[in-house]
Amino acid sequence: MDGHISTGFFKTGYGELIIGSFENQLCLCDWRYRKMRSSIDQCMETGLQARYKESESEIIIETKRQLAAYFAGDLKLFNLPLLLVGSDFQKKIWKLLLEIPFGKTESYAGLSEKHGDVKAIRAVASANGANAISIIVPCHRIIGSDGSLCGYAGGLQTKRRFLRLENAFAQGVLFPQD
Repeated sequence: MDGHISTGFFKTGYGELIIGSFENQLCLCDWRYRKMRSSIDQCMETGLQARYKESESEIIIETKRQLAAYFAGDLKLFNLPLLLVGSDFQKKIWKLLLEIPFGKTESYAGLSEKHGDVKAIRAVASANGANAISIIVPCHRIIGSDGSLCGYAGGLQTKRRFLRLENAFAQGVLFPQD
């Protein structure tokens, strides 16, 4: 592996992120301490045939700027060049996630239906969980069919906070007591 994935860390009020870029594209924006960290990192390095190297890049700087604007409530749509690293199925699901607008949610069943296979709910959920570009590829907008919050790599409390930030609760998303 000759190439490198530039990486940097970004501490936020929501948790610490690891952000990575490869060939002037964002390939990683994920929770630094998530359970699947080593698996996601291995997939990234194998898929890009490159190793992580802590270094700043224009993409990392711009990603941090846009994330700060999102957290402040000043940005609803990210404008970053994305490099999705995963299987064809995962990439298709992640592209569907990008179609869910700010302030809206979708269920796993609804996402499966949009994918074209209503029986693929578990596979869709697995692809959602393997998303390495959290927040920007908005996997936090996926909820249960009953409106309840379901798993999120950054934790359910963080997911709840993002949905509140986006006013998605107006759609009837259920928020268990904090």
